[in-house]
Amino acid sequence: MSVVPGAGARQPWRRGELATLGVARRVAGDLAGGLSGPRVRAAVRGIRRLLGVSGVGLADLSGRLEWVGQAPKGVDTDELVDDVLHRETRAGRLPTVAVPLHARDELLGVLVVAGASRMSPVREIADWIGDALERNRLESLADQAAQAELRALRAEISPHFVYNALTVIASLVKSDPDRSRELMLDFADYTRYSLARHGDYTTVADEFHAIETYLALQRAVLGDRLRVQIRVAPEVLAVAIPYLVLQPLVENAVRHGIEPRARTGLVQVRGEAEGSDCVISIEDDGVGMDPVVAERILAGQGKGDSVGLTNVDRRLRNVYGSWFGLVVETAPDAGTRVVVRVPMFQPGVMP
Repeated sequence: MSVVPGAGARQPWRRGELATLGVARRVAGDLAGGLSGPRVRAAVRGIRRLLGVSGVGLADLSGRLEWVGQAPKGVDTDELVDDVLHRETRAGRLPTVAVPLHARDELLGVLVVAGASRMSPVREIADWIGDALERNRLESLADQAAQAELRALRAEISPHFVYNALTVIASLVKSDPDRSRELMLDFADYTRYSLARHGDYTTVADEFHAIETYLALQRAVLGDRLRVQIRVAPEVLAVAIPYLVLQPLVENAVRHGIEPRARTGLVQVRGEAEGSDCVISIEDDGVGMDPVVAERILAGQGKGDSVGLTNVDRRLRNVYGSWFGLVVETAPDAGTRVVVRVPMFQPGVMP
């Protein structure tokens, strides 16, 4: 007969494992800046705690050693580090040993341990540190790629749209100068917002203003082919959101939903509060697409002109977590509805 502890039974081994996981998580965070980062000393303290040894050191490729704990007697740790950096293999012997830190066969640095009684935990920690450094590097590269995509997105004003908008404005200079002047101001607002802003975040109100400006220009270009409905609840206007997440979705609705067909199309943009979330939907009754194609686009496997949708989805997930990515509802000849859901308030997100 087996006995299962009740809910109130104490299980110290579980508490110990949770504590170890907590330390490991903090160490991984402290290594976010690499072996030369500002938090490397805190990472070394955590590694020493995980190994339960008298002293631990981490060295980067320059050989600079960050040490915490008791220095080993009669051992030149700098010489150990230099030996490992040149041979990329273990140096020293228990209880003081230095092992290389690798990621994908690339040497990243050296782990030095004093007071170790066995090599297996040291090797495991060295492998884990290498994996953590590689994950942090990949995350950093992903962030850089997202920022590069955002810069590309800011510069991605369709030449076709610019040409058509300016042509319409020019055609109205004599017949309707007031309307021409109004559209020229809209065009200036549109380009200024798309190109000149440098912050990471803005407000729903500013994004909706940019949307209205863009749609005013598109209505001038497309005439009766484009109908627009915009509704936004006052309580969400001040909500902070990543810059340039709504405007690209509206542009997609017009360019890929309405423009390809000859008959009149409708674009609806709504913003409202649902509990503690701000929910914004962009819907068109245009040509739509195969859901499989939409899934590929969100996975970053779409064509070059789909960078806007992919970039918006990735940035939302990076800022708010995977739960807050885009939701796309579409089918061929059934239009497309894209839903953006963000918290009404998120720490660190402010215009």
